[in-house]
Amino acid sequence: MEKEKDTGREAPENELIEGRNAVIEALRAGRAIDKIFIAKGDVDKTLGHIASRAREQGVVVVECDRRKLDFMSRTKAHQGVVALVAVQEYCEISDILAAAEARGEAPFVIVCDEISDPHNLGAIIRTAECVGAHGVVIPKRRSAGLTAVVGKASAGAAEYVPIARVANITAALKELKAAGLWVYGTAADGASGLWNTELTGPIALVIGSEGDGMSRLVRESCDFVLSLPMKGRLNSLNASAAAAVTMYEVLRQRSR
Repeated sequence: MEKEKDTGREAPENELIEGRNAVIEALRAGRAIDKIFIAKGDVDKTLGHIASRAREQGVVVVECDRRKLDFMSRTKAHQGVVALVAVQEYCEISDILAAAEARGEAPFVIVCDEISDPHNLGAIIRTAECVGAHGVVIPKRRSAGLTAVVGKASAGAAEYVPIARVANITAALKELKAAGLWVYGTAADGASGLWNTELTGPIALVIGSEGDGMSRLVRESCDFVLSLPMKGRLNSLNASAAAAVTMYEVLRQRSR
């Protein structure tokens, strides 16, 4: 299990499922669950069964202190387990590529490499919808999921943009490359200037995390690393702002 470090409240009331039986039934019914939080150190067989079943279904299981569960809980009867429900179903990368094909367009996919702030992820999804991107890819771990906070920050765009959630971003980029997409990363020290790079073909655009940018393996998977022009004293933009500028340059070039 993952160990949980953050002690803040995770979710609005309408996206929590609390208690062993309720979580088991949610898994059995195939509900779209973003994460399941289980009390650290609890050896109860039922909790072990929940964790095993969740992992089989590709759900992230997080081991956390019982005090965090108490803080998250509205019922105060969580029985050592709380599930965070996704606002909509995740899709597969193949579904995103199929959406591009159905529209008769070269694929334009946004890949988020560990964007942890739900407001940033929501803003990126909103811009992706506005520029006509065919989908967004996010990792299962060390990333915000498709929660109600993300849905609200996206201003409803999360209802229209296919979101694929993958175990490994590097493997996802390999899959996209195999489908004929070129991978463009974004970094302050990128060798390719945004305004001087051709961006009209099939594209996967990688947006790095808020603090560290793209991870080493993800950067090495990029065919090009783009840099944004900077004229002020600062040398970088917020992740969602950088994503918006870059996505709109792709749209501008595709609209010529």
